[in-house]
Amino acid sequence: MNDFTARPVLDRTLWLPEEEAEALARGSHGNPFSVLGIHEDDDGYFLRAFLPGALGVDVLDREDGSFRCCLTGVQIPGLFAGRLPHAARYTLRIRWSGGEQETEDPYSFGLLLGEMDLYLIGEGNHRNLGHCLGAQPMEVDGVAGVRFAVWAPNARRVSVVGNFNSWDGRRHVMRLRHPAGVWELFLPRLGPGESYKYEILDAHGALGLRADPVALATEAPPRTASVVADTTPFNWHDKEWLARRGAAHESDRPISIYEVHAASWRKHGGDNGELYTWRELTEHLIPYVLEMGFTHVELLPVMEHPFGGSWGYQPLSQFAPSARFGTPADFAFFVDACHLAGLGVILDWVPAHFPTDPHGLARFDGTALYEYEHPFEGFHQDWDTYIYNLGRREVHGFMLASALHWLRHFHVDALRVDAVASMLYRNYSRNEGEWIPNKYGGHENLEAIDFLRHLNDVVAEEASGAVVIAEESTAWPGVTKPTAEGGLGFAYKWNMGWMHDTLEYIAKDPVYRSYAHHDMTFPMIYAFSEHYVLPISHDEVVHGKGSLISKMPGDEWQQFANLRAYLATMWTQPGKKLLFMGCEFGQWREWSHDRQLDWSLLGEPRHAGTRQLVADLNQLYATHPALHECDSDPHGFTWVVGNDDTNSVFAWLRLSAAGKPLLVVANMTPVPREGYRLGVPLPGRWEEIFNSDAGCYGGSNLGNMGELMAEDAPLHGQTASLAMTLPPLAVVILLPF
Repeated sequence: MNDFTARPVLDRTLWLPEEEAEALARGSHGNPFSVLGIHEDDDGYFLRAFLPGALGVDVLDREDGSFRCCLTGVQIPGLFAGRLPHAARYTLRIRWSGGEQETEDPYSFGLLLGEMDLYLIGEGNHRNLGHCLGAQPMEVDGVAGVRFAVWAPNARRVSVVGNFNSWDGRRHVMRLRHPAGVWELFLPRLGPGESYKYEILDAHGALGLRADPVALATEAPPRTASVVADTTPFNWHDKEWLARRGAAHESDRPISIYEVHAASWRKHGGDNGELYTWRELTEHLIPYVLEMGFTHVELLPVMEHPFGGSWGYQPLSQFAPSARFGTPADFAFFVDACHLAGLGVILDWVPAHFPTDPHGLARFDGTALYEYEHPFEGFHQDWDTYIYNLGRREVHGFMLASALHWLRHFHVDALRVDAVASMLYRNYSRNEGEWIPNKYGGHENLEAIDFLRHLNDVVAEEASGAVVIAEESTAWPGVTKPTAEGGLGFAYKWNMGWMHDTLEYIAKDPVYRSYAHHDMTFPMIYAFSEHYVLPISHDEVVHGKGSLISKMPGDEWQQFANLRAYLATMWTQPGKKLLFMGCEFGQWREWSHDRQLDWSLLGEPRHAGTRQLVADLNQLYATHPALHECDSDPHGFTWVVGNDDTNSVFAWLRLSAAGKPLLVVANMTPVPREGYRLGVPLPGRWEEIFNSDAGCYGGSNLGNMGELMAEDAPLHGQTASLAMTLPPLAVVILLPF
C-alpha cells in the first residue's frame, strides 16, 4: 500500500485564486475542468475535487483499488485537494454523512463529443441528435456511465442535477465546447432510469431548472424531469413491412386512417380509469383497427407534453414518447406489432410551436434560443405558445433530427405535420401591424418554407418508404408537388376545403339542401390539384362543435341515415380517408380527452350498424381499384348527375386505372325516389354492391333487389342508362357485371 499522504491544508499552492474559489462555492464557475481533476505544477501532480457536503475524500488506484492518498479540505467548504505521486487513473472514495460512495471523478475524463458532431450541430445538419445530445449511457475509458450534452451557447454555467447529487448544481458543472455552444459531462456509474435536469445559470445570471430538449425518456406528468433512457437496441421484426411500405403509400393505393388519441380511446374502469399502456393498446387497439379494415392508425402527438388538455399538440420533448403509456421500448413494441399485423403507423408531429412552461425550451439559456426574439415573429397569440425560429441553423437541425428520430428509431411510417399554414405565413392569425414581413416585404415565412422542403427531401433520402403529410388549410400552391419542381414536397395534404364544405352541406335540413348543392360539387373542381386526404379529424368533434352524428339534422332515424350517407360519400369520392375514433359508430357525446369513448353504445343496433357500415366501406375501398387507383387523377372521376339540386341527388363514376367503372348514387333527401334514370357507360347488368340504407346498417332496407339492367339508351353523356330506386338519405354503389 502506498502511504503517500496529501500535504496539510497549509499547502497554499493547492489553493485557487479567490475569485475562482468563490465561483465554485456560488455555483457560478463556468469552466470547472480548468481547476478540478488532475493538474500539474512545478511540484508535480495534484488533484482537486469539489464535493459540497462531503466529510472526507480518499484517492484509490482505479486498477487495483489500492489507497493512493487522502485529500484535505482546503480554502472553502467542499473543496478537497492533495498531491499525487503520479497521474495514473484513479477513483474517489467519498465519505458522506449517510455513508460511503466510490466513483470515478467526472473531471478526470477528456473531451467527449467529436469535432464532426459539433460541426454538424452548428451546421444544423446532425441527423442523429437523439444519440449525440441528451443522456447517452455508454462506456468512456472503460468506465460505464452516462454522457450528458446540451446546447446552451449563451449560458454562463450548466450543470446536471438529480437525486445522484442531491440536486446540487455545484456538484456536476459541465464543460462548454466552443464554438458550438454545447455543454458536456460524463457521469460515471450512472445508468438508465435516473431522473435528471439541467441547472442553467443563464445569460442574465438567473438560475433555473430545465428538462433536456433531447431527452429520450421523461417522467410521467405532472412530474417534469427527464430520464436516462435504456438505449439497448429494440429487436424489430418488421423487415418485410419496411420493404413494402413505400409501395403502400403511393397515390394509387388504398389508404384509410383511423385517428386515435391514445389517452382516451379506452381506459381501465371507464371514464375516470387508468390509461391503457402501449402493450395494452397492442392487445386491444390493433385487433379493433384490423377488424374495421383501416390501413393505418394515426396517433395524436405522443411526444411528451406537460398538459394533457393540449392532446399532445404542445410538446416539449421532441424525442421522447410520453411516459403516460410506458417506456420508449413499449412504444417500439406497439409499432412493431402494428407492422406485423399489416398496419401502418402515422404520428402527428408539431414543428410549428412549443409551450411556454418554465422547465421547457422558452428562453432556454436566457436568450431567445429556440424561438424568434420579437413577439411578432416568436409568439403565437391563438395558442399562447412560442414559434420555432427555423431560420436558425441549430433549431432547423433540432427539428429535422426529431422527425428522423421517429421515422428511423421507432420505424414510424409517416408524420402528419401539424399547423402547416401557421408556418407558411408570417401574418397567420395576426392583425395588420402585428407581424414582420420577410426580407422581400412579403408575408411568406421563407425560413419555414425552406425547412419544410428540406424536411421532405431528407425524409425521402433517410427513411425509405416513409412519407410526410401536411395539415394545410390554405390555397398555398404545390404542397404535394416535388421540391425539384418548386413544391413543398409533401406526399399528401389534408383537404380541409372538402371537409368544411361537405359538413356545411350535410348539417342542413334536407329542405334547404337544394340551395347549398354547390357545397358538394365545388370540392371536385380542385380535387386533383394536390394529393389529398379527406379528413374527419378530432378538430371537427370538439370545442363545442359536437360529435359527427350530432351535426346531422332530423329525428334520430334521419340522423343515422345522414351519417351513413355522409360516410359513404366520403369513402367513394377521390382522396385517401381519415376518420377520428368514435365517429365510426356514431358517438353522441362530443369527444373529451378526459374520458374514454362511449363503447356501450355498440349494444344498440344503429350504432353497431354504423360501425359495420364503416368496416364494409373500408373493405369495398380496398378491394375495388376504381375507388382508390385514380384518387389523384381526374380521369378517375366523372359526374353523371351533378346539377339535380331540385332533388338533391348526386351521381358519379369512379374509374380504375384500366378504365373499369363503378357508379355511386346519393339521395340526400328523406324522400325515396322510384324509377330515377341515370346514364351509365355500359349496357347490361349492374350489381348493387352497397346500400347505406340496408337493414344491417340500421336503414329501411329499400333498394334494387341486388341488381339492375341498363338499356342501350344514351343519357347524361353516357352510352346507356338505367332506372333505379333511390333509398332515402342513402348512397348506393353499382358495379357492372
